[in-house]
Amino acid sequence: MKVLVIGYVWPEPKSSAAGSHILSIMHTFLSNGWQVEFASAAQKTQHMFDLESAGFTTSEITLNCDSFNDYILGLNPDIVMFDRFMIEEQFGWRVDTYCPNALKILDTEDLQSVRNARHAAHKANRELQSEDWASDLAKREIAAILRCDLSLIISDFELSLLIEHYKLDSNLLHHLPFMLDTAKLQQNPNYNERQHFVTIGNFRHAPNWDSVLYLQFLWPSIRKQLPQAELHIYGSYPPPKATALTNTKQGFIVKGWCDDAYEVIKNAKVLFSPLRFGAGIKGKFLDAMACETPSITTQIGIEGMFDECNWPGLVANTDEMLIENAISLYHDEALWQEKSGLCHSAIKAKFAMPSLASALIERVNAIKDNLAEHRLNNFVGAMLKHHSHASTKYMSQWITEKNKKR
Repeated sequence: MKVLVIGYVWPEPKSSAAGSHILSIMHTFLSNGWQVEFASAAQKTQHMFDLESAGFTTSEITLNCDSFNDYILGLNPDIVMFDRFMIEEQFGWRVDTYCPNALKILDTEDLQSVRNARHAAHKANRELQSEDWASDLAKREIAAILRCDLSLIISDFELSLLIEHYKLDSNLLHHLPFMLDTAKLQQNPNYNERQHFVTIGNFRHAPNWDSVLYLQFLWPSIRKQLPQAELHIYGSYPPPKATALTNTKQGFIVKGWCDDAYEVIKNAKVLFSPLRFGAGIKGKFLDAMACETPSITTQIGIEGMFDECNWPGLVANTDEMLIENAISLYHDEALWQEKSGLCHSAIKAKFAMPSLASALIERVNAIKDNLAEHRLNNFVGAMLKHHSHASTKYMSQWITEKNKKR
């Protein structure tokens, strides 16, 4: 089969977990003998993955332009996968019009409406309210899921939310967490060969930036008890306001871009990322597990991965407990060894690629073989295509004509 993946951005696996995740899905399709083309209207970047060297073909496309119609007619894919709901909004109606028999998959990455709702509640210093789950962003995101034949949901929390709260049909959803090649897991430096704390994350991602600011608040109390320890902060696209936080005397050091996340994480004693809002599952913690590096985070950090008892590190939600946990895990070798010893078994239990990839291919094939019946059972999705896609379509056509006149 021929697969077209329409990307929100060009994949940057060294910049974000989302970049790694979409590549793992594309590799799964490619390994199954399918042809995979990646297309995006985004600007190319210096950190983007070399897709063609890995066996993928690529195309640059344009937003609100009829050139996409000719492009998809010529490609004639069997499957179209949208990277995030905004891409489905932009291109979904064109796929329906010019390639109506293509199976439509939405890779949600994480539910952005969940992340935004939590961010709003955090900024207002309040608990989540029922109104937060009914935002305009949530309506757009849920509508995109309903218009597609299958949506990939990265977190079991988000899967439950969609089924139990939003009452979506489970036949439209597939739980697909990060897929890791567990055969490549290696032995890592021991406790005495490591030093310092580390945190890592794309600075353009709001939960990561908030976590850095929170660490700046927590760090003086930790440094007081561990005067030789340092906190090294890595991440792509650091703004000047981030690098300005560096305080070498206090051991709070913003390092910025990291070419090899595993290299810095495996030489640190603890990964410290106290996330206060967010969604999906967080790739930094899987990287830490691969490096057998225990981590300290919050309930938001472990969501969709493990419960607190099985976490290969320590979990807390208050300033005092996060500080205490950081000092304990860094200083107590026996505790560190216990938590480090859970890392590889945790990955193998939930994130091993072979079983997850096999289940994905099986699910896609099953829907593809019965696509007409599958769509008949999704009346709400058909209704949304009729109404909301019509408005999106005409808006896009209006912009297209306006651009032609320019």
